[in-house]
Amino acid sequence: MTVLLMNSRGSSSAPLSLIKQHPVAAFVVIAISLSWTGQILSLLLLGNILPGILAELLILLGTAVLVTGAADGRPAVRELFRRALRWHVAPTWYVTAVLALPALTALIALATGTYHPPAIGWATMLGNYLLNTLIIGALLGNIWEELAWTGVVQHRIMDRRGPAVAALVTAIPFALIHLPFAFAERGFTSTSWDDVAISWVVLFLFAPFFRLLMGLAYLGTGYSLLIVGLLHASFNASASTKLDVFDGDWQQIAAVIVLLAVAAVSVARMIRSKRAARKFLGNKVARRYR
Repeated sequence: MTVLLMNSRGSSSAPLSLIKQHPVAAFVVIAISLSWTGQILSLLLLGNILPGILAELLILLGTAVLVTGAADGRPAVRELFRRALRWHVAPTWYVTAVLALPALTALIALATGTYHPPAIGWATMLGNYLLNTLIIGALLGNIWEELAWTGVVQHRIMDRRGPAVAALVTAIPFALIHLPFAFAERGFTSTSWDDVAISWVVLFLFAPFFRLLMGLAYLGTGYSLLIVGLLHASFNASASTKLDVFDGDWQQIAAVIVLLAVAAVSVARMIRSKRAARKFLGNKVARRYR
């Protein structure tokens, strides 16, 4: 009986020990494998990827809690959720998170001759944009998605390698988990492989820029996942299918790159200042969350 009990305890603790030793790798393997399963089954059985996306959000959140708890204990889990609700940041970050990307996207469309007035009117379009950004996007999805990607994966890599390398490394699993999205519109049988290839190439090329923007917003706000989630939701709501003021897909990507350049300068200035640099170095991504 004693031997069986010891074997049972050993078998149950072995996976947790492995997660503790390799938290980022464990997160990636668990989150991607389960999310792919949910997305593929959703497309095959229901012909709609939305249930798979909802499952992905739950999987990301659950995996983030599992990995953080196994690696660092319950206090680290509580701290992770505190960062998700960290609202006390400079007002300019709220303005940037909610309005910068749609404004830049519209300005780029205007400058390149791809702009057109919204067919449903400005008031309705802006109302839909705020709904998609604040409620459907951030509150119900992107804050919790970024709790996982920024708060767990990028946070840990950033501590050891800095924001640029962290963005590049995080971009790989972040892109991988979105691969089934290429089949979202027409399904597996009706989507051409040429369209899939283009979608995947754009995804992998764009992901590092997007992840670096999220990382800089995270640093610039003192690790507010709330702002990062708002910024992510704003990006999703600035697509041409939702922000009906331009034709094409590239303007939204260009807006991210422009905002990234501005954010990089802003965060660099913050770090260079003596007071902010001392605070940054003193609170550099906490060692206990490795």
